[in-house]
Amino acid sequence: MGATLASTILGFVREVVYAKFYGTSWELDAFLAASVVPVILFGVFNGALVTALVPLFSDYLNTEREDQAWNLASTVIVALIGLLGLCAALGAWLAPWYVPRIARFSPAHVHTAVVMTRWLMPTIVATSLAGVIGSLLNAYHRFGAAALQGFVANLCIIVAVWFAQPHYGAFALVFGALAGAFVSLLVLLPTFFSLRRFRFAFDLYHPGMVRLMHVLGPIAIGSAAGQIALFFDRFFASGLSEGTIAGMNFAVKVVGFPQQIFVTAIATVIFPLFAGQFAQQNRVAMRRSVATGLQMVIFLTLPSAWGLCMLAGPIVQTLFERGAFTPEATVLCAQLLPFAAVGLVALAANVVLTRCLYACGVVRVAIAISVATVALNVLLSVAWLPSLGARGLLLANAVSQTLQTIAYVAVASRVLGGFHLRTVAVSLLKVGACSAVMAFALAAVQITRTPPAPTTIARVANLGEHLLFGAFVFIALARVVDSEELHLAIDLLLRRRPRDLVPLP
Repeated sequence: MGATLASTILGFVREVVYAKFYGTSWELDAFLAASVVPVILFGVFNGALVTALVPLFSDYLNTEREDQAWNLASTVIVALIGLLGLCAALGAWLAPWYVPRIARFSPAHVHTAVVMTRWLMPTIVATSLAGVIGSLLNAYHRFGAAALQGFVANLCIIVAVWFAQPHYGAFALVFGALAGAFVSLLVLLPTFFSLRRFRFAFDLYHPGMVRLMHVLGPIAIGSAAGQIALFFDRFFASGLSEGTIAGMNFAVKVVGFPQQIFVTAIATVIFPLFAGQFAQQNRVAMRRSVATGLQMVIFLTLPSAWGLCMLAGPIVQTLFERGAFTPEATVLCAQLLPFAAVGLVALAANVVLTRCLYACGVVRVAIAISVATVALNVLLSVAWLPSLGARGLLLANAVSQTLQTIAYVAVASRVLGGFHLRTVAVSLLKVGACSAVMAFALAAVQITRTPPAPTTIARVANLGEHLLFGAFVFIALARVVDSEELHLAIDLLLRRRPRDLVPLP
């Protein structure tokens, strides 16, 4: 968990470096648009393969069929190298055709995005291989190297941008992404080859390949759904003013930071319970685990969402406003941040609920909901884009994710034979009330306080004071209303299993 947390923090530092050197410029817009196709291909191949392959691989290992496990893994890796190599070559060759349809920039900026896309295509081979190899190492409980992947990738990007940007401009981003992708693969290889099990096998008739292909299709569709949502966001935003894609990216990353931290913390406690409880048909315990996970999500993310809305200006200014990130860029991102923050609770809740539904074996239903969510997202984006612009795109994401959460809860309730909805609803009301009072208190403090001096130290001190004050008000109110979630959060902070995971009748 420590390495994962360090990677998350360094990933946010990467965004701060982006802001310093590029601000909300067309160069960052072009890079983000050029990243769309590689990111989609990586999300589809890596997400689907890891989800489908790891259970099969682990099943062979657990039944003492290690040779068959590695015949399967070796076949997948060899096939992946060939298939992704072909995709990368085709993607680079066809870039002049599809990039102008993704990025509606000026001709000069489109040309830059095309060149960037061609340079970025090899990253899908490295990142997808790294994802598969890392998951295989995890099956052997070799977590160290795999946990370093994100850290070294982010470090490479930061170093490349910091030192190469003055000489290569926007292409420093591309060089950093290339270096990060291949270095993150290289750090895995010593541990991977130390297992001495990999061989260049290619057996498409392996029984595991038949099982893999049977489940791979639906999972790939589910993985593609989320990636397609990113495509439409970038497509719609590229038709707005210069810097909109970059501004949306910064707003989403600010919201994503607490989401990643909190979900990682919850995952260490809740997720390991799901598969075992469902395998034992202990639905009472699983209902309690899912409800507890949602309670923790609400307690951690709802006040965070309010805080992001109320402190959008100070947060963006403190984190990003330096170098190329101008006061105008701060205004743009601060206007977008609340619309991104609205979906924070649903975003985190969907991670918990997706794991629950996958553990329960209702994969196809979960995927159908994901596809419907993307379709709704696109429709809302088209409807709100003319009047709200980028804010409409972010609001469409938030609304569709919230409806996805409601659908997931309904399915989970049916599959588990009931659900502790009353407990979750009480949590939502209590935490929501405490968060709303905290938000009003923060608004009152902001009105009475004078703006800080335009120095980093003064801005950090000002933001820190506001955050501490908001946290104090929220926790004090949570104690007053005797919030059950406060005790769960304390258990989580102390790395104890929450007391409320004891099965209820």
